[in-house]
Parts: sequence; structure tokens; C-alpha cells
Amino acid sequence: MSDNIAVIGLSWGDEGKGKFVDYLAQKADIVVRYNGGNNAGHTIEANGIKYKFKLIPSGAPLEKECIIANGCVVDPKVLLEEIDNLKKLDKKINLKLSSTAHVIFPFHRVLDGLEEELKGKYSAGTTKRGIGPTYSDKAARWGLRIFDLINPEILKPKLEKLYHIKKNLIRVYDPTWDVDIDSIFEEYKSYGEQLKPYVIDTAYYLNKVLDSGKKVVFEAAQGNLLGIDHGCYPYGTSSNPNALGITAGTGIPPKKIGKVIGIVKAYTSRVGNGFFPTELFNNTSEKIREQGNEYGTVTGRSRRVGWIDLFNIKYGIMINGIDKIVITLLDALQEINPIKMCTAYELDGKILESWPIQHEIIEKCKPIYRTFEGWEELTRDKWLEIALKGYDSLPDTMKVYIQAIKDELQTDIAMISIGPDRTETIVLDENIF
Repeated sequence: MSDNIAVIGLSWGDEGKGKFVDYLAQKADIVVRYNGGNNAGHTIEANGIKYKFKLIPSGAPLEKECIIANGCVVDPKVLLEEIDNLKKLDKKINLKLSSTAHVIFPFHRVLDGLEEELKGKYSAGTTKRGIGPTYSDKAARWGLRIFDLINPEILKPKLEKLYHIKKNLIRVYDPTWDVDIDSIFEEYKSYGEQLKPYVIDTAYYLNKVLDSGKKVVFEAAQGNLLGIDHGCYPYGTSSNPNALGITAGTGIPPKKIGKVIGIVKAYTSRVGNGFFPTELFNNTSEKIREQGNEYGTVTGRSRRVGWIDLFNIKYGIMINGIDKIVITLLDALQEINPIKMCTAYELDGKILESWPIQHEIIEKCKPIYRTFEGWEELTRDKWLEIALKGYDSLPDTMKVYIQAIKDELQTDIAMISIGPDRTETIVLDENIF
């Protein structure tokens, strides 16, 4: 098997993938982002600095080679801002950008907001960053790509055609909308000039370096349950944030992907709309939200919080071919007592065999719980001491909870996170990479 690793969130995102991509990147050469856009944020804490990325892969703090692959959609303004932020921190910019990634334009953001409003109860609760409309244009085969962006003579006629199509569409909903096409062209022409040094054929490059023996971490945006094909449609995202999206999103054949690691949060959180079977609406949810800092990296909006749902995580383990799991945010459950764990769904008096992917069915299901004793509050210094001493120093009640997750999922645990920093990690499998 290849030495490469894919890092997949097994719930609705925000499982702490960024931290573990950063952790694994210590032994990697390249980190690749293969789906999504600036609707997905990753937060990393290392050496006293907090990094918040929307597009740039989580290998940037370690100055690893970072690739934004063809499966992503790119807002060039946001990407350039992130590059500037890294420069201000004196970080080496080691970035490669796919020539075939699609570009987000101002009219995509406008359409995103209009469409969400018109969908009513079927709205996904998007970040309104233009992600969905850009993927729609990609599927309709009239989207503009990074290659167009860096070639003004190609960009201008394509942009003019797309602009007039979008203008006519937007004016159906907002007759007053009008943005000068020339100003858009000049703005994006400038973006193209600044990004051109980073642009390559990433599929060719990745296959070449993988064949040479370099190690790669594939970084997903969002979580498995938000996937366009195997998530809770339509309350999800517009790409495949699962291992199934890696091949199409990078040009890497499946046999080169290597191990697939699933990130499991010790509870569940969710942003956006859609039914959430284990959601809590009480002081417990508020306490977990505050202790887990459950606020979006991109939008800052508070996340919905509930008990861990191992039933839908089992579905993710199946379709992603998960080799091992990582458990995160255990520290956010301190002083929560009791703690509950969903292990199955009941529908019309019967226990379901597998997670029902249709939201109309999920909304009728009743979660079946196991109950566990919680653990006491620990100081920051105590958590750091535990990280140094390892698994045996964890509170006994926490170890019971961790073992129950392992047993229910029938999947070995590679690492455990007990804090946001790279050092606050307990490694159970030293040979994970």
C-alpha cells in the first residue's frame, strides 16, 4: 500500500481535520486540498500561533508544499489574501494551483444568496460564498477556470458571455442588479497576473512526485455527511468531501491514495440546515459549544451541537474505506455528565440496518442511545501533562467512552486529540505514516 494518507471528516465537518493534517504533515512532503472552496475553514494552532485557512492546505504552517487541486473552486481574492497573511508571518509560500480549478466570480456570490432565499425550507444554509453556483457552472460546462484567469485574451470573451447569462438570470430575481463587466474583467485580470506563478498541471505533477516516492496528505474540506452524492442531500455542500472525491479532484488513481484516516469528534456539531437527530437544545449544548469553541472559521456563526452519532459514522467508515480513526475534542466534554452516544436509529418500531441517506427518512427516526459517566474538569496544565504521559493517564471514565467508540465502530484508533495544539495529541499508532 502507498504511504500516502487521506484525512476525512466523518460527520458534518468541523471535526478537527486541520489539526491532524498539520500533525501528519510533519512527516509528509506535500498536502493536497481536493474539494470545496472558501466555504470551508481549517484552524490550526502551533507554536503559539493560530492559523485560519479557507483555501490554502493545512501544510502551510510547516512550509510544506501545498497544492490546490482541480476539484476545488477558487475565489482568487481570498486566496491572495491568505498568501499575504502567510507572508506577514514570514512563512515561505510553497503553493501550486491547478490550472483546471474553477473560478468564483461576484455574480456567483449574488446567485448563492438569491437561490438560498428562494429554496425556503430546502435551503442548505450555505455560507453564500458562491460555491454552489460555481460548481453548477462547472457541471453545465460554461464555467471559467484558472487557465482562463491567467490568460486575459481567453478570459475576456468567456467572461463576457458568462456575465450576460448570469446578469439575465439575476435580474429575474433582482431587476436592479448591475455590475460593470469591465470592472470585473480588470479586477480578475489583476488576480490572474498575481496567481500565474503558482499555476501548473497539478494532476501531472502529483502523479510524477508520487511515483518518485514523495509522501502526500490529502485534505478534505467539510465532512462526509455533507457530500453531494453520499451526504444528507440537499442539506450539504456541492462537492465530494469523502475519499471518493480524491481521484476526480486530483487526477490521482485510487491505488495511489494509500491509507484513509477518519476524524471522529467526541460529540457532533453542524452548521447549516437539515435535520440533526442527536441535536441538543439545552444548557448542555451551550456548555459543549463554549468548551469546544464551536463557531465557524469562515462565518463565525455558532454551530449546532449534539451527542456523538456513531450510526451515521459507520456509514462513512463503509463508503470511505476507513483504515483507522482519530478522536478529537474530548476536552470539550469535561464536566458533562452523563454523556450519551447514539448507536442506532429506530424507525416505526424497527432498528435500521444502515444509515438512511434520505433526509425525509432521517427526520422520522429516533436515535438509540448508550449512556456514560462523564469526567471532571481538568486544567490546561493537566491536559498538557496527559498529552506527555499518554493514553494510560487519561481519566478512567474517558477511557471507557473511547473504548466504546472503538468497539461500536469496530475500527482501531490511531490518535486522540485532547487540545487544539499540535502537541496535545496522544498517538496510539506510531506507524500511521
